[in-house]
Amino acid sequence: MKYSNYIGVISALAIVAVCFMPWVYIAFIQTTVTGMSADKTNFGHPGLMNIILCAMAIVLFITPRIWAKRMNLFIGAFNLAWSIRNFLLITQCELGDCPEKRPGIYLLFVLSVVLLLMTFIPPDPQKK
Repeated sequence: MKYSNYIGVISALAIVAVCFMPWVYIAFIQTTVTGMSADKTNFGHPGLMNIILCAMAIVLFITPRIWAKRMNLFIGAFNLAWSIRNFLLITQCELGDCPEKRPGIYLLFVLSVVLLLMTFIPPDPQKK
């Protein structure tokens, strides 16, 4: 695909932006959890690993070498796995109290799938 690198970079930048959006609202403790702040919870910074992986993916999307494309497959798969982990961990119900899911957590998952799909169809770096 001709534009797979561009779509991959755009989806990686969008994932970084989504890490600053609200992911869930926990009514019991009256707090909103984002990827970079999870006040009053033990989640830490759940989106920090996504940001690091997206920065690595952007560099690998830009690099026109075959080893970079192969390594980007691993980075994209790990990013998707971390997004699934965040979705399962942050949206789980505790003590009968379920958090209210916000669009950010869904966008994180969808954009991670798009990023992984763009690593599967890289342009041929040998063509001129």
